Amino acid sequence: MPGKGKRGKSRPKPRGKKQKKPEVDIFSPAAMLNLYYIAHNVADCLHLRGFRWPGASKGKKGKTKM
Repeated sequence: MPGKGKRGKSRPKPRGKKQKKPEVDIFSPAAMLNLYYIAHNVADCLHLRGFRWPGASKGKKGKTKM
């Protein structure tokens, strides 16, 4: 097909054990500084860290253009 170009050879992914993601300390100084700039209140802080309550909204969907 014109305009597609040739694809290079990719290396096969090793099939072994999946690496565990390291646990992240959400109370580390760097995480707290980040939270200070992105959260507006305690409820927002907990929501961003994954502690959601049953009635919480899922988030905003994309805006529809009219």
